[in-house]
Amino acid sequence: MFSLGIIGVLLGLVSGFGKVVFWWSVLWGCIIMYLVSLGLWFSSLGLASCWGEILIIDSFSFGLVSLSIVISGLSMLASVRDVKKAGNKYASFTFMVLVLTLVLVFCFSVSSLLNFYIMFEFSLIPILLIILGWGYQPERLQAGKYMLLYTISASLPLLILIIMVFSKNGSVFWGWQFLSFELSWLVVVCASLAFLVKLPVYGFHLWLPKAHVEAPVAGSMILAGVLLKLGGYGLVRFFYVLGLFSTLTITVVFCLGLLGGIVASLVCFVQNDVKALVAYSSVGHMSLVLGGIYSNTDWGWLGCLLMMIAHGLCSSGMFFLASETYKCYGTRSLFMIKGGLMLVPGVALCWFIMCAINMAAPPSLNLWGELMLGISILSYSVVFALLTGVMTFLSGLYSWYLYSITQHGQYPLWVRGVVVVEEYISYTISFMLVFLLSVTGMMLMLFM
Repeated sequence: MFSLGIIGVLLGLVSGFGKVVFWWSVLWGCIIMYLVSLGLWFSSLGLASCWGEILIIDSFSFGLVSLSIVISGLSMLASVRDVKKAGNKYASFTFMVLVLTLVLVFCFSVSSLLNFYIMFEFSLIPILLIILGWGYQPERLQAGKYMLLYTISASLPLLILIIMVFSKNGSVFWGWQFLSFELSWLVVVCASLAFLVKLPVYGFHLWLPKAHVEAPVAGSMILAGVLLKLGGYGLVRFFYVLGLFSTLTITVVFCLGLLGGIVASLVCFVQNDVKALVAYSSVGHMSLVLGGIYSNTDWGWLGCLLMMIAHGLCSSGMFFLASETYKCYGTRSLFMIKGGLMLVPGVALCWFIMCAINMAAPPSLNLWGELMLGISILSYSVVFALLTGVMTFLSGLYSWYLYSITQHGQYPLWVRGVVVVEEYISYTISFMLVFLLSVTGMMLMLFM
């Protein structure tokens, strides 16, 4: 963690020598720190505490720290043509990605409930500026307004709960100790609401498709890859420290989350926008994460970590492919994106791999995550077997639907005269190779 802060300072100094140097320094810094984080994760150093009581890292947060770094680096690599080559304020863009990366890393590492809340809310500022500054449609203002209203209004009860915990215990450091607090349905709602919006579960999700559709490719990748994981991480930390698992309210939210995941999966079939379809698929996957957390089992929490890392990598790759498809076809409408298998067979292979991973085909991380989450949910109650099975089936169905409708058929006539198709193919395949190498690295670290 200290080395990450030092690299951030050095990269800020490098910015004085030129914008291009700053861009590539941050990109290579993310790559180096990703490899360093994997090495520390693999060596199992058990960095229980660092800098006294300020930072605490365990095996759960280490995986999400590595995910944050690699997604930030991949988002910059995906924005080379849109931001850097186009000269679209890429020094400011680099600074925003760097700030967001540092905030996310510290958010997954702080040991205080109050510091976590501050970092949790501060992460909204860089992603909002990325959406407003580099989005390409006027509706991005409305998307930013929705995101702020949903997240800030839902997190105010969490701040009140943290203040009440501090007044009762005299401390807000979680560590490995339990903070005594009187349980009630109101406490559970205050501790859950901010994270349910961030996760998000169906019913609190309306800001997510709007933000994804209006965000640039880097914003969509970071938003789906890392920021949504703050919800799952916060639920695990708060519910473990406060011991909020044995309440009737948890069972009610459990049922609503799984039912909402089925509804979100059904909504995927009526989407016209590719990015909106991928965004709604995130809502379905995060419902399984919610079930694993509320099951209060070791397998549920480990499956939650696997699913969050797998979904972060998979959804980032799908949003990149959706953005590149838009540049080739000039539209994101599923009624017009046809014939990708005939036009760009190399990119069609990338779509096939991403859709297969999204539907939890072996040997992807999604498969192991869904198996562990399914077992943990069934251990909570056999009643949820039907809901989990339907959600898994629909996940495979809309992934197959997305691939077949975009890659088969006759491609539109206006795409035949595009001169940049070859450049588009080479750039997309190069990025996907780097992406798959990153996925392989995460898989090796998780199974070793």
